[in-house]
This record gives sequence, C-alpha cells and structure tokens, in this order.
Amino acid sequence: MTDPQALSRAACAARDAADPLAPLREQFDLPAGVNYLDGNSLGVLPRATAARVQEVVTQEWGQGLIRSWNSAGWIDLPRRVGDKIGRLVGAAPGELVVADSTSVNLFKVLSAAARIAQADDPARRVIVSERSNFPTDLYIAESVAAQHGMVLELHEIDAIPARLAQGADVAVLMLTQVNYRSGRMADMAAVTAQAHAAGALMLWDLAHSAGAVPVDLNAADADFAVGCGYKYLNGGPGAPAFCWAHPRHAERFWQPLSGWMGHAAPFVFEPGYRPAPGMQRYLCGTPPVIGASALECGVDAMLAAEPLGGMAALRTKSVALSELFIALVRQHLAGSGLTIHTPLDAAQRGSQVSLGVPADGSIDGYAVMQALIARGVIGDYRAGDGSAAEPHLLRFGFTPLYTRFVDVFDAVQALAEVLARGEWREARFMAKAAVT
Repeated sequence: MTDPQALSRAACAARDAADPLAPLREQFDLPAGVNYLDGNSLGVLPRATAARVQEVVTQEWGQGLIRSWNSAGWIDLPRRVGDKIGRLVGAAPGELVVADSTSVNLFKVLSAAARIAQADDPARRVIVSERSNFPTDLYIAESVAAQHGMVLELHEIDAIPARLAQGADVAVLMLTQVNYRSGRMADMAAVTAQAHAAGALMLWDLAHSAGAVPVDLNAADADFAVGCGYKYLNGGPGAPAFCWAHPRHAERFWQPLSGWMGHAAPFVFEPGYRPAPGMQRYLCGTPPVIGASALECGVDAMLAAEPLGGMAALRTKSVALSELFIALVRQHLAGSGLTIHTPLDAAQRGSQVSLGVPADGSIDGYAVMQALIARGVIGDYRAGDGSAAEPHLLRFGFTPLYTRFVDVFDAVQALAEVLARGEWREARFMAKAAVT
C-alpha cells in the first residue's frame, strides 16, 4: 500500500469495480453529493425501510388496527428481529431480544449480573470498566453499583488484567468491545477468559461491533451483552437496541424492570409478576412496532451479505478500507499536526479510524469537521480532555456494505484541502451545535 500508484483515485476506482460486495451498496438510499463516513454513529437509510414503515403505518396500523398484533406478527418482533441479529453476533435462536435502548438494556443485564455475582460470592462488590468507555455505560454502571452496594472502578484498558489478578472482589467486568473513541478492539474470547479466571462475569457492549466485525458470543463464552440498532445495523435514529444473556444465566433472576411483556403470560392480567422463561423476561413494555420494523430492514440488509461471505467478507473489506485511509493520511496529511489515534494493527482495530488534533490547540477539531461536512464529507467529532493521551478526535467510520474505496480517497483529499486552505477558521464552523 506504499506504492503511490496504489494510492491513486484510479486505483481505488479499480478496487471498487472488482469488489464482490459492491452490489450491496444498491440496498441503500445515499444522498447525492454526500460522502458518508459516519455509519459508526448513524447508519444510512436502507431503500426497503420507507416502504416497510409506510406499510406498517398505513396498512397494519391504519387498516389492521389492533388486530395486527396477531395478524401482522407485531407481538413477535422482539424475538424475530432478535434472532436475525443473533446470526451476526453468535447468539442461538431465542437467546437475544430487541427492546428499549442500549442504556436501558445495560441497566437490565448489569443488574442481573450484579445479583448473580453477589449471590455466588457476597465478597464480590466491584464493577470494573475502562476509563474511556462510552459515558452512558459508565453512568448506568454507577447507578447499578449504588443500588447494589457495590463500587465502580475505572482503569486504563491495559491495566485491567492486573486489576483482575489482584483479588477476589471483582463481580463484573463491563467493556465495550470496540472503543468508541479510539476504535481499539478487544479480543472478546481472551478478555472473557481473563474475567472468568478471576471469578468475574463478563458483560460486553457491542454498539460498535454488531454488524461491523465478526462476533461470536457463545464461542467466547460471554455472560451478557447489549448492543445498538442504529449504527452498523442501519435501524434508523433511535432504533431499538438488543440484549443477550448466556442460557446459564437467563433464568437466574428477574431483570429489574419487570414489565408486562416480560411476564410469563402477559394477557392473563394477573396482579403478581411471574417472569417469562429465558430471554423473554428481559422485555419490559410494549414493543416499538414502527422502530422494530425499520430495524428489521437494516438487519436484513446486513444479512444480504451472507451469500457473499457474510461478516468475514465484510470484515475483510472493512480492514482494506481503513488500511487505505491510514496510508492516505500518512501520504497527504504528514506535517498537518493530526495523529492517528487508532491501532495500526488491524486485529486490534474496529471499523473506524480516529485522528487526534494537536494538544496545543493549534487546530480546532470541531471546526475542521464542520468544514469537512460543508464539503459533503460527513464524519464526526468527539471531544477528549485535549491532552496527547485523550485528544479531541475526528472520527471516520467505514461501513463495507456501502462505503467505497473512492469514498476513502475523496475524504482524505477533502480533509487535506480543508487544512491547507484554513477553511476551518471561518466563523460559521466555530459555533458548536447541540449535537457534535
């Protein structure tokens, strides 16, 4: 990839022409003039979704009305879509359900994990997580720890193995497999084995993994997992999330939000709660029918890759896209002040590359991204503490279902021009919006 000819736009176009996954792009409604590299934050619209949502609204709701809970299978959506997602993350049929948000599902499974750990060994009163984990995970963990008389400890990722080895007080290790900032990917099987060797339960957040990298929860012997529906699964803004529990844990405790859809017989309408068997008990309120139907379209678009090699083939292309991006950054942005904040080893990298801005404040990362977006290249900005270790970041996600090699080339060229011309210094790019 160091050959300049291999880094030309013509070479990228040739790779696209030879890409066996290229037809998958036709499943998506991509706006003209937009180079979208933010599927790690919000996936694009599948072409099938608008018609499906319209069918749900006008036919199933408009004509079928309440009958559609049975006739259109609304009541089965959490399990039906969950089984499809299960094919992407190594969960067997019936083990994974679609419900609520990632934060709510995390509260459910972390609460269950805390109760299991304390029931097995009351001395285990520590939840361990990564210091740079996504904030909502840490906020939920703080709440669960307070409710269960536990302590949340945050460590740098490389210090966690030593912490696990220190003693027998760790109840749960909670990690996001692909770090939302750096894109660093943990070895799920190896880390799970470390947690189990220390007597702790292992909970994974798959928000930046599901649909992006191959995942096999059962093969890794994980204990619990949650994940997001609107990133790589293309379920739409605010799409419902999912949760999974290993069968050995699924029926040990009620989850804390014991709503009627998690009842063993919701339509008996009895006053006392009887949890449903298995993962069904991790449901709570009424399924979000429109959102779950849209999510199903996104998951179906992912599953369309199965005849072409499935997640393994998507991962191969993802690595190729990110390797190209890194090589182009090195070629065109050397001396710009930006640094690559993502592991160079593909085995330790998810499906994104993050560029750190200088710690001296000479480049305003937010303004750079806004100037880039004005050119039609959409990534996103994530604030750090501004230090060299935790810099403010420009994030670029590579979604192999629809991202092309020429998209990567054009993005780096646009970024180089934004920096060289100082476009980001314009006042209109400096004013921060509510969502960054």
